[in-house]
Amino acid sequence: MQWTDRSKLVKSTLVVAAGLIAAISLMVSRTLVRDLSVEERNKMEVWAEAMRALIRADGTTDLSLVLKVINGNNSIPVIVLSESGEVMETRNISIREKSDSLVEVKEMAARMRQAGNYMRMELLSGEDGVKEPPIYICYEESLMLQRLAAWPYVQLGIVGLFIVVAVFALLASKRAEQNRVWVGLSRETAHQLGTPISSLMAWIEVLRENYPDDVLLPEMEKDICRLRLIAERFSKIGSAPGLKEENLCEVISHVVEYIARRASDKVYMTCSFPDDVVRVRMSAPLFEWVVENLCKNAIDAMSGQGSINIYVYSSGNKIAIDISDTGKGISKKDFRNVFRPGYTTKKRGWGLGLSLAKRIIEEYHGGEIYVKRSEPGAGTTFCIELSKTR
Repeated sequence: MQWTDRSKLVKSTLVVAAGLIAAISLMVSRTLVRDLSVEERNKMEVWAEAMRALIRADGTTDLSLVLKVINGNNSIPVIVLSESGEVMETRNISIREKSDSLVEVKEMAARMRQAGNYMRMELLSGEDGVKEPPIYICYEESLMLQRLAAWPYVQLGIVGLFIVVAVFALLASKRAEQNRVWVGLSRETAHQLGTPISSLMAWIEVLRENYPDDVLLPEMEKDICRLRLIAERFSKIGSAPGLKEENLCEVISHVVEYIARRASDKVYMTCSFPDDVVRVRMSAPLFEWVVENLCKNAIDAMSGQGSINIYVYSSGNKIAIDISDTGKGISKKDFRNVFRPGYTTKKRGWGLGLSLAKRIIEEYHGGEIYVKRSEPGAGTTFCIELSKTR
């Protein structure tokens, strides 16, 4: 399993774990709210009985306990209605300013009854037991219970926001650490290449003095120049490259010529350039590296047999370069993954080439590189977009 797959598995596990924690938290909170709601209803039943006792009280009734129960309700909003809907008593009800208080109280009572938060109380006169019209005690959840019901969602929102910020901070830290690793690795590679290249150049001079007519010397010089170019490319990673106005088609042709000499005879490379000269600000060594990397990947994808076409054209205020091959293609789900460090489908290699290509095009040249189209078994087209030189 590739490290990108393991990373996805870890992220999926964390997301599932976070979802379970959120679900359990909500379930516990809902259970607490339900229990408190039942307790509040029980309190309202006691309060209703106290109201019944107050209404039926006569001159010999001790009202101290009744009044204590009634006055003890300082949190649950209550509205007492007659059978005809007239307001008889209110408690813990807040009325908006500049409004008809009676109308507003009746509307609140109607909402309470519609929500099922009411009790019907039958009344009997104390003397003859004659049944009197019932009253309705309407109530709603206390402000504390409402806040408690809403708090888990607020808490989850805060935790979610914290997690998002933390994830972005970790990703930024990881990206910065990766950048430092890239820069250190690239510069160390350039430094390590410098010594053997200098030694090889000295040996070439010795060979030239002893074998001035040897036909292999020019080819050896070309390979040493190539090594110097590679060292120069690595040394530019991590530093602001000097962008110069270059002929884009000439730069691409130089890469194609180099690749064609070293590729199999069964690989056919073609270029389609516009008639006008296309000039773009770029770092030629780094841009050549990108095109070279894409071409080499295409050759590997075609197993050394097929065709590569490079098409340069204008796209609005940008210049686009399409690099197409007839290789095995890429599945759509991996369009983004191919640019991640370490992602590779080859048995050898570190999977760093396309990641470096993305960095060079987007961070150094202010352009964009992406998979334009691809199908398994039908080839792939990468697209590079750069800004036109004004």
